[in-house]
Amino acid sequence: MIWGVCLVLSGSVLDDIDEMSEIDKSNMLSFCAKASHHYREAARLSDGISVSFRNPENIVVCGMGGSGIGGDLLKDWAREDASLSIEVNREYSLPAYAKEDTLALIVSYSGETEETLGAFLDALRRKCMIFCISSGGSLIEFAKKLKVPYLQIPAGMPPRAALPYLFIPSLMLLEKMHVVSGVSEQSSEASDILENLSKMNSPGVPARDNSCKKVALAVYGTVPVVYGFGVFRGVAQRIKQQFNENSKIPSKWEYFSELDHNEVVGWEAAGNLGLSFSAIVLRDKSEPDAVRTRIETTKGLMKSSVSKIVEVWAQGDSKLARMLSTVCVGDFSSVYLAILHGIDPTPVSTIDRLKIEIGKQGARDKIIDELKEF
Repeated sequence: MIWGVCLVLSGSVLDDIDEMSEIDKSNMLSFCAKASHHYREAARLSDGISVSFRNPENIVVCGMGGSGIGGDLLKDWAREDASLSIEVNREYSLPAYAKEDTLALIVSYSGETEETLGAFLDALRRKCMIFCISSGGSLIEFAKKLKVPYLQIPAGMPPRAALPYLFIPSLMLLEKMHVVSGVSEQSSEASDILENLSKMNSPGVPARDNSCKKVALAVYGTVPVVYGFGVFRGVAQRIKQQFNENSKIPSKWEYFSELDHNEVVGWEAAGNLGLSFSAIVLRDKSEPDAVRTRIETTKGLMKSSVSKIVEVWAQGDSKLARMLSTVCVGDFSSVYLAILHGIDPTPVSTIDRLKIEIGKQGARDKIIDELKEF
């Protein structure tokens, strides 16, 4: 399946099931292993979506973090098929062009995300078409009160692990609105691919035979830089975020061809600093010749500047399967890397502390008060 560089360490913690379980106390690995189940369940839940929106002129997906990345995946997936613009909004308010003919997808797993509630409030003020996706909280409370269409998804997961329920409903909503087609078929293939990938990369498969464990071992001790292109642009961003939240390490992402106009120069004089970085390059059997040439040339220019270069090859025939197969590799690899560091991947204490401090400013309370006035 992959990779450019592999390092398998004898006696690694990644070959000790009991030790991995002791470190991964909240069992983040279970969400990786059951990804195919969650995507199938998300598709089943989405079958119940029923809306009577008029055709939108544009779509704005509002969400943060694990809730927002689904918007980036949606935008990449639909780019060559949808005849309208799709924008991802990570602000308290909507862009100036958003109005009655805008479809605002309001996505917050908890239903309490401050910025997303602010965008929801702004969408109401602008009289946008609105559809909400959440497990509950204030977002679902106000959606019910104001008779805004919504889909309530299963609660009790870390938001980043709930990607199937945050992403697939958006795709299927667009299919039901005849903005795109083929979602159901692609989702079915993707689930089959993910089921096989999960078996091949499960905790019980030793590192010598486990592609995702090999990725974690290869980038261990470095700052991973994830490079994507085309439909893998948002995937690269997702993998970077997974290294941040699961592995608790710095990471960054870029995409072709843009990175060949700036990023690539940054390795010229990196010296010993460059050896603190590794590169993960997302690849696809159907990548355009021009992109393939850029990737190969860029790898050649970088190889002496970074510690390692790892290639992750997409699997499947459909766009959705190829995208989600690489997401799956990133999810597994980031958790295995956390375990290599001896860190429970699930808690995000820094974010929790940050929310407490920001909450003292009262911005969320003000938004809630204004929502109550509708």
